[in-house]
Amino acid sequence: MANPDTSTDPSLLKDDDASRRDVILIGAGGFAAIGGAAMLWPLLDQMNPDASTLSLASTDVDLAPIEEGQAITVMWRGKPIFIRHRTAKEVEEATGVKVDDLIDPLARNANLPDDAPATDDNRAAPEREPWLVMIGICTHLGCIPQGQAPGQYKGDYGGWFCPCHGSQYDTAGRVRVGPAPQNMYIPPYTFTSDTKITIG
Repeated sequence: MANPDTSTDPSLLKDDDASRRDVILIGAGGFAAIGGAAMLWPLLDQMNPDASTLSLASTDVDLAPIEEGQAITVMWRGKPIFIRHRTAKEVEEATGVKVDDLIDPLARNANLPDDAPATDDNRAAPEREPWLVMIGICTHLGCIPQGQAPGQYKGDYGGWFCPCHGSQYDTAGRVRVGPAPQNMYIPPYTFTSDTKITIG
């Protein structure tokens, strides 16, 4: 018995063309989807924060090398952070000040409620009174006060002196002589060990 010639059967040609067309359409659709995703990725990725911004979100500081009476300045989010290891005398002077005698009675501490009074306990590191961590910017017009480096004038209260307009801060960073209207701000920070802090 002879095999029938199916090469010219129109029904078989239509099925073969349809399956070939499906493969081509699926392949073209897949390439288009991959190409679209490849073009879209850079647009979406550029909306993410810059790596330098992410690195500034928090700053780790090792306090071990800072001896009593010394101070350092580190940068956090483009702002100078004053860290001082206060002496027992500086702590005693700061704790002896009455809140009623201050220009600004609020602690300005990001780690406490907004209405916390400006006692030394509310300004210094919790349970580590010798340590003071604050944003080193005068609250008058944003100058950087002196008093961090040895030999710099620290004002009449032994803390910091703003050379721009003469504001003076005590050893807890509280404004004692204007025109600065507020105490220097305390940034959010935590002790991660006895000698290390994370700011931010």
